[in-house]
Amino acid sequence: MGWLTEWNRRRILAGNPVDEQTWRQASEGLSILNGLTETERRRLQEFAILFLSDKSMECAGGLHLTHPQRLRIALLACLPVLNLGLDWYDGWHAVIVYPDEFVTDHEEMDEAGVVHRIHEPRSGESWQHGPMIVTWAPIENPDLYPDHNLVIHECAHKLDTLNGAANGFPPLHRGMSAKEWADVFGEAFGDFQKRVDEDQETLIDPYGAEAPEEFFAVVSEVFFAAPWILKEEYPQVYEQLVLFYRQDPARRIAE
Repeated sequence: MGWLTEWNRRRILAGNPVDEQTWRQASEGLSILNGLTETERRRLQEFAILFLSDKSMECAGGLHLTHPQRLRIALLACLPVLNLGLDWYDGWHAVIVYPDEFVTDHEEMDEAGVVHRIHEPRSGESWQHGPMIVTWAPIENPDLYPDHNLVIHECAHKLDTLNGAANGFPPLHRGMSAKEWADVFGEAFGDFQKRVDEDQETLIDPYGAEAPEEFFAVVSEVFFAAPWILKEEYPQVYEQLVLFYRQDPARRIAE
């Protein structure tokens, strides 16, 4: 985030003050933020203001968002990078918000090489340098989706693409083992695919079985929204995400 010098940071924060009532409105019902220390909460709020300064937030489908609602999206988007820094979100500049599911129109090639035009309803979408697209309904009503978080799912895709096409292998920190990451995620993804194919019950969204990049995004949202589930189902994946996100939500909530 080369533009964010200390002078710019102070200027943006001073020019965009947010009162306590607005913060309460923005975070109402977001149990995913439970357990944050006062220092972490203040940093998250600062990140949210800076995020909205750097990214345009565009409404589609007749939706109108108030300032607290925009801050709500920004708080969720900044949670994954709370201990990484906003520079991890460099390279893209827009968030598009629909009121509910939207339909995408794209082409897919089957195994025989035939190209099909697909019309598919989606609740979110993200790609390397383009905008992040989300729907407002699950963000407004988090209690309806307690083990999921759409914004974090799409932000995980953004992090995944920092070193190329999304493949479930984001850039790792110094000291992390690429082999261990590949082994842990590969084994867990294979097991999860098998369970989904066999219609076994799982508390993790079956959509994660679609591809390695979707598995990474799905377990990332569970890591923050319901960490005890991921810690129980795939403890080694949980530990890798602790190292990657530099957060331990299960411990945070327990305390």
